Amino acid sequence: MKHGFIKVAAMTPKIKVADPEYNAKEVCKGIEEACTNGAKIVVFPELCLTGYTCGDLFLQELLLEQAKEALRKAAEATEGSDALVFVGLPLEKDGKLYNVAAALQNGEILAFIPKKFIPSYAEFYETRHFAAGNEAAQDFLFDGHTIPFGTNILFEADAPCGLTVGCELCEDIWAPLSPSTLHALAGATVIVNLSASNETIGKDEYRQLLVKSSSAKQVSAYIYTSAAEGESTQDLVFGGHNMIAENGTILAQAKRFVPENIYAEVDIHRLRHERRRMSTFPPKNNAGYSILSVHMEEEDTVLTRVFEPQPFVPAVRSEREKRCEEILSIQSYGLKKRYEHTGCRSAVVGISGGLDSTLALLVTARAFDMLGLERGQITAVTMPCFGTTDRTYENACKMARALGVCLEKIDIKEAVTVHFKDIGQNMEQHDVTYENGQARERTQILMDIANRKGGMVIGTGDMSELALGWATYNGDHMSMYGVNAGVPKTLVRHLVQYYADTCDNAELRMVLLDVLDTPVSPELLPPTDGMISQKTEDLVGPYELHDFFLYYMLRCGFEPAKIYRIACQSFRGIYDKNVILKWLKTFYNRFFTQQFKRSCLPDGPKVGSVAVSPRGDLRMPSDACAALWLKQVEEL
Repeated sequence: MKHGFIKVAAMTPKIKVADPEYNAKEVCKGIEEACTNGAKIVVFPELCLTGYTCGDLFLQELLLEQAKEALRKAAEATEGSDALVFVGLPLEKDGKLYNVAAALQNGEILAFIPKKFIPSYAEFYETRHFAAGNEAAQDFLFDGHTIPFGTNILFEADAPCGLTVGCELCEDIWAPLSPSTLHALAGATVIVNLSASNETIGKDEYRQLLVKSSSAKQVSAYIYTSAAEGESTQDLVFGGHNMIAENGTILAQAKRFVPENIYAEVDIHRLRHERRRMSTFPPKNNAGYSILSVHMEEEDTVLTRVFEPQPFVPAVRSEREKRCEEILSIQSYGLKKRYEHTGCRSAVVGISGGLDSTLALLVTARAFDMLGLERGQITAVTMPCFGTTDRTYENACKMARALGVCLEKIDIKEAVTVHFKDIGQNMEQHDVTYENGQARERTQILMDIANRKGGMVIGTGDMSELALGWATYNGDHMSMYGVNAGVPKTLVRHLVQYYADTCDNAELRMVLLDVLDTPVSPELLPPTDGMISQKTEDLVGPYELHDFFLYYMLRCGFEPAKIYRIACQSFRGIYDKNVILKWLKTFYNRFFTQQFKRSCLPDGPKVGSVAVSPRGDLRMPSDACAALWLKQVEEL
């Protein structure tokens, strides 16, 4: 449970209809398996101790008594375990029959949660046998013990912090106002659903949509367990469509028609973070609820969950291409609006032959096409200096020609040399002044050309550089509209690749592919034997690591130790743990010390769920102390 992770299980045993003794043995085997695998929340299907398809046999006294005996055996199977187990059975109360989930832990029956919405349409005839469950918990005498009975019961665990479990049954999730919604508003972070949902064409997609949307809207984890093999196929077939979701994402899913128990680790701390950051998620109100305290031992949950190494980049090509098209549209539409508002009809883009300036120029060309403006009104300015290589210079020129924009070459070596002489900078001293002097000279030129042409300077810096402060203050840090400000470096590469693949221009495609093959560099230091000598990732660290750190820090609110843990898992075999730790320390140090650059960013469009604009997602003081975060990094 360290870092908020808890393993959960959706179990579907093979049963026999109307044979509680046999079914109890199968459920007990499932409990043993789940506990052996470290599951702390274990969910079995609806009415699994008798079978869902008993029909009028549910009215037989013998079946009901044997179901209670099966429940006793299932409860005994949990003895010595702190796992919270849910099993389904029919149970008579006050002369009526209810479809209930029994909550079990450490040999005890903690509560009975009845199904609230009883279907009686299409193939369902549950109202023939079952009554709708009461909401407020009532006392129910079972084997001499008073046990709460009602839908409004939550189970609040002492570990991990924030784990509160609510329960509903099958049809409840299909209702307009499901019990799980009320459970979430009362504080439940995990919802379990004991179901017996039969298969019809296309129903699996809708069922998955329900589970995903419920977990997303409720900002919860959702464990859905459904009946399968062993149920009667007289008129219906049950496929065992088990699912575990978290905040709109399916973490694990069983193959239908193949009996399969599934496991996943849900992240309670992330769910708490999401609820804290969402101002529209109301404060917990559990009035009318019975809260049962359950004890769970604090353990280090073994992680099998996969965390994508590049969280900003979809792994599936079709999804990635869709994402790229959407981002390019957001960028270009943002720029289009700015031009419509200002009345400007020309643009100035500093191009270096690198990825960021390439993307900025492509976006500008796309925006001008939308505006119906000639691309010749875009001025691409290449400004070679001490570190410029022939490769990047030639690529910049070829790109401008292929796009049909105006190309200007302004060699800044002489101007920078004079400036260095004026301020007393030693030309042989390749320090930060040597580098930043070139960047500021380029920005001055771009601004003045934009003034001369009555246009705007389009910024090229990306979000990853802004997060690290890897930009020269009042140099490449400044523009009149920063089209790349919301795009992380790992995604810039895919955007350029997508443009190359879809541009239908052989000359442009060739130059874009060579840009993609060029090392990332500001080219502010003299080349070595004509080759780039200053590689950004050698100096500041791999961008795929920094983007990983950035996403899980800002989007998920993870602490450094948790980020380090999942990074070591996600980048196993790619980066050594010490390397990850080194760059994690660099990330936090730079992120905090460089906020002053982000506090005065030019306008630019947000494109994803993470952004660093001071007017949008990140309201952070420029002098915030990093001590808490760096201390935890040092302790790793």
